[in-house]
Amino acid sequence: MDDLALLSIAEASKKLALGEITSVDLVRAVKARIDAKNGDLNIYLEVFDDIEEQARLADARRAKGEKHPLLGIPLAIKDNILIEGRRASAASKILGNYTAGYDATVIKKLKEAGAIFIGRANMDEFAMGGSTENSAFGPTKNPIDESRVPGGSSGGSAAAVAAHMAQAALGSDTGGSIREPASFCGLVGLKPTYGSVSRSGLMALGSSLDQIGPLTHTVEDAEIIFNTIRGMDALDSTSAPTDLYPKKQSTKKIGVPRHLFVEGVDSDVLQKFNASLEKLKAQGYELVDIELPSAPLALAMYYIIMPAEASSNLARFDGVRYGEALVGDSLFDDYAITKGEGFGPEVRRRIMLGTYVLSAGYYDAYYGKATLAREKLAKEFADALADVDVIATPTAPTPATKLGEKSDPLSMYLLDVFTVTANLTGNPAISVPMGTVAREGKELPVGIQFTSAHGDEASLFTVGKLLA
Repeated sequence: MDDLALLSIAEASKKLALGEITSVDLVRAVKARIDAKNGDLNIYLEVFDDIEEQARLADARRAKGEKHPLLGIPLAIKDNILIEGRRASAASKILGNYTAGYDATVIKKLKEAGAIFIGRANMDEFAMGGSTENSAFGPTKNPIDESRVPGGSSGGSAAAVAAHMAQAALGSDTGGSIREPASFCGLVGLKPTYGSVSRSGLMALGSSLDQIGPLTHTVEDAEIIFNTIRGMDALDSTSAPTDLYPKKQSTKKIGVPRHLFVEGVDSDVLQKFNASLEKLKAQGYELVDIELPSAPLALAMYYIIMPAEASSNLARFDGVRYGEALVGDSLFDDYAITKGEGFGPEVRRRIMLGTYVLSAGYYDAYYGKATLAREKLAKEFADALADVDVIATPTAPTPATKLGEKSDPLSMYLLDVFTVTANLTGNPAISVPMGTVAREGKELPVGIQFTSAHGDEASLFTVGKLLA
């Protein structure tokens, strides 16, 4: 029965439709793996107590004639996406035992489809980090090499899928937080077009950057989840209609900004990247060198804009309305003690940085310039994607790093060098496995990232499937 946990969504859905297996069978196979390994890997912060009941209800719906690729499929959910009646902590002590009072829109859609929610996946606190070492509840380990990180901030979601403790998972991506873990764990990770998937019910980090998306074993599975959760939502003022962007005609061209790979990318990662491009070239794609002059500044833009938005969004966690409340000698002390004890060091660091760049005297010098540079970067991507189907880069410059290796925050931030651009510009991007590289006797996965025009996830799926 344990082999059922290894099935992709498409494979499991086919077997369920043919009556070869039941959803209860799938859940029990996944639960057996969780019971065996979660204590070591620290993937789930909570496994829900009603997963077999959810599975029985899914089987009953199927018996009545309902059909959907996700009906009866077990999913892991990142701990910053609200499920009504369930705890949601964003891996932070400040939220304490906060229980969600409503479903995120993506959860509503998945419930309608009949998906099963296995539990809350660990993450970097409030999605701030690239390694899932910043969780208040301890780091998650990479199932491929337990001495290494799974990436972040959606590291728990990625590890759950890589360890076959769920058929797929939902994560959130603010600067690469789906795609980097996908690369480190040998998975497919999709960051959809900004506005194509509702953010209602997602705990906000950077409101102009955040997007919910899937982590899966295959491109086909990512497409299934995306098509289920996408769509306009009246509860999210930034959501956009699915037909907002005109359908783009394929050029069979891939843009490659080689000027970005001059330094900082491991040589064997670059070798795998070039080999993947050659595979696509052999299948009829033309490789075109392109220039993105503002892209080298993307990290600087991101680490001004994201902390600025985070400092505003996290102001609501003050011990009055949500979660933990500590009492001091005055109202100010109540706030100071609650936030000082409730937030971890990385969250405090980013709040302070964000408050600084928004303060009088520094707003124009930092935040104002970053937003102007962001507009220029978006135009450069739009111009490049007018002539090519996708832009290709490595997802991350290295494979998964060791636990504790990136203790210097700046060195951790540099891992986002290729992923932050899609969040700044709003373009969709996908990470697809491109092989492995050797480190200390282990073969570690690495990913290739494709970015396409707004609303053109179809091109990402088309190209991604060619490398599967």
